[in-house]
Parts: sequence; C-alpha cells; structure tokens
Amino acid sequence: MKRISFNDYDKGSEIPELRVGPIKQMDLVRYAGASGDFNPIHNDAEFARSVGLDGTIAHGMYIMALMGRMCTDWAHPLQFHNFSVKFKKMVRPGETVICRGTVSKKKEEDGQKMLHVDVTAVNEEGEVKVAGELILKCD
Repeated sequence: MKRISFNDYDKGSEIPELRVGPIKQMDLVRYAGASGDFNPIHNDAEFARSVGLDGTIAHGMYIMALMGRMCTDWAHPLQFHNFSVKFKKMVRPGETVICRGTVSKKKEEDGQKMLHVDVTAVNEEGEVKVAGELILKCD
C-alpha cells in the first residue's frame, strides 16, 4: 500500500475516484450477511413499501464502506487519523455510486503534517448520498 506524502498534494487535488454499480439487490444480501444487518428494508421490497419506501434501500454503512475502500485504495490505512461521514440520501438498487475525494486543507499541527480530504458518494446524476471527511497523517 502506498503512503501519501504531504508535498505531493495541494488544496483542490483530487484523489482517484471509485465507481461501483449499478448496485444490485444481491450486493445488499451479501452485505447483510457480512455485517449482520438484516433489517428487511434492505432485502424485502414488500416490507420496505409497507413502511413508506418505494422499494429496498442500500445499507448506509455499505456506502460508507465503499467510500472507505476508495480511501484505502489511495492511502495506507495506518495514515488515517479520522474518517467520518454524514448520510444525506438513500441509495437504491439500480443506482451507480461514485465515490470522490478532494483535498480541502493542508496543515501542520504539533509537527504532524495532515491532509484533510472532503469525500462524497454521489449517484450518476450528481445527487450527494453520503458526505464526509478523511484526515490523513502524512510524511
């Protein structure tokens, strides 16, 4: 895994995006099995409709995991200082998720160089589904 150097990135630099999709119902079944989250809104369309949805929705943590994969594909996990997200909108089977990151700030704190990266997961129409921040410790 690649270690990220502070001097290799400027404010506004983009990290390599990750595109996944279209999300299939089977992806949600697999994620449910791996995570133990068997809430029927993720795998039973009839139940999902009975609680006011128009079909099943992806697990928010599945989308966060995709964002995490984008980050670990780019930087060594041991460099992670903080990774946090906020869930904005639901992802539905059939949508493609595009994870992106942009360096928003470079700073040095107590001799430690850090990159702040704004991360988002959007659909193909650009609708933000999840947004957050990765803070990376750099050499």
